[in-house]
Amino acid sequence: MPTTPTDTAKTREIRFLQGPQSRSFELGLALRVFWECVRGFRAFHFLGPCVTVFGSARFKEDNPYYQMAQAVGAELARAGFCTMTGGGPGIMEAANRGAQETGGPSIGCDIELPFEATYNQYLDRVVTFKYFFVRKVMLVKYSYAFIVMPGGYGTLDELFETATLIQTGKIHDFPIVLMGRDYWSPLLDFMRQDMVAGGTISPDDVERILVTDDPAEAVAAVKEIAMGRFGLTYGPKMKRRWYLGE
Repeated sequence: MPTTPTDTAKTREIRFLQGPQSRSFELGLALRVFWECVRGFRAFHFLGPCVTVFGSARFKEDNPYYQMAQAVGAELARAGFCTMTGGGPGIMEAANRGAQETGGPSIGCDIELPFEATYNQYLDRVVTFKYFFVRKVMLVKYSYAFIVMPGGYGTLDELFETATLIQTGKIHDFPIVLMGRDYWSPLLDFMRQDMVAGGTISPDDVERILVTDDPAEAVAAVKEIAMGRFGLTYGPKMKRRWYLGE
């Protein structure tokens, strides 16, 4: 279904980011943000254990990273996890598709964008958000781990915001898995050779990130941490209806 934002919604958000506005405008926008949070909480409150998959919206079905993400979604489903994504095309579609086609639950936190008119078709439940920061809260709040595929600005934003939350103790013991060694190697080299060497991050900030090209290895690591550190005791054959409150 189309989710193109209205001119009013776009204008309101642009105005909000242009500095202080009238008190009535800012109160109204605060109430809209609050209601958007409530919508997300209501929709996702009874979800089972989720893993969020981040990645580019631009990869097509014939791209190796699309296929890798599809395999990740399938492995998550077999392990008993719900696959959560941003709900869009590309990597997000692939992960949702792999989960759904394997019989696992598939969830999307969609965002209203003028150049991404639809959410993908492999979703059992989707909530469309107007504000990026509310959407990111949902992707983090309901997840036990993060698997990050190759992507652009949005993916890097999600990766580093999550890493910052872990670094500052806002979330604890959450695994971050980077998939696509060739893609992420230059970034990891920069982090080790420049950021660690310059003292802006600690070695542990890099070493806690798992890097792999193997979907089974990625999900096995996620499962071990989720069950070992968080005490999850769900079974691997958990059905989609349980996640969706049916």
